Amino acid sequence: MFYYLSKVAWFFATPSNLLISLILLGLILAFFKRLRLFGIGLSLAMTLATIGLGLLPIASYVLTPLEERFPPFRDDGRPVDGIVLLGGSVEAADSASRGMIVSNESAERVLDTIQLAHRYPNARILISGGGGTVFGDGAAEAPIIAAYLKSVGIDPARILVEDRSRTTSENALFSRDLAKPQEGERWLLVTSAWHMPRAVGVFEKAEFPVTPYPVDFRTGGGRNTHRPFAFISEGLRRLDLGTKEWAGLIGYYATGRTSRLFPSP
Repeated sequence: MFYYLSKVAWFFATPSNLLISLILLGLILAFFKRLRLFGIGLSLAMTLATIGLGLLPIASYVLTPLEERFPPFRDDGRPVDGIVLLGGSVEAADSASRGMIVSNESAERVLDTIQLAHRYPNARILISGGGGTVFGDGAAEAPIIAAYLKSVGIDPARILVEDRSRTTSENALFSRDLAKPQEGERWLLVTSAWHMPRAVGVFEKAEFPVTPYPVDFRTGGGRNTHRPFAFISEGLRRLDLGTKEWAGLIGYYATGRTSRLFPSP
């Protein structure tokens, strides 16, 4: 129930959806004589807000604290026993219909996992990702990624497929049950930098110790953080992403899925 409620609630609370909804509401209210001025004012204000939020670097300010919470991984020479790759980088339904892997903006998750697989040839590779959609055919992502890894030369015997999870919390729980990590083992967790705080939090809660390996940065850092966007759609897309992640952190903490509101190293 939590899964479906969170998906439906977020659809309406997504900044871009909310802004458009308020613009349309204002236009509807403008047809009523008594509410005409209010409706026109609401539509105008939300239109200006859409332009400002899309072009100004507000989305970068929202994403940067998430992405900089965990530093980039530095190889310290310690052995790596396993690699956990979280889903979210492949469009499962499109891949199934096309008969080939169809990636999205988070493709670095898969690319870096391939690189790590070659760097640590003895490490197991656990791919976690089921059919995390409310609507659609619910095609699982993990088997598609596993098939791709095999096609680029990764030994199938090293690959573990967890294809039931729909949420980050389930990623952690089902991955722990499948990997059965032993004391002293070192597992790298590969996911987007902006998603890493929540991911680490749920793996801690699941008692599955992991070493963060953040990828898929959406901000440039430094002075680039203050750079405006060239397209309104680009700024809004990143604002949606960052706002959703902050909402996820709060929601997971409030429902006991993480023991810390904003997990850190």
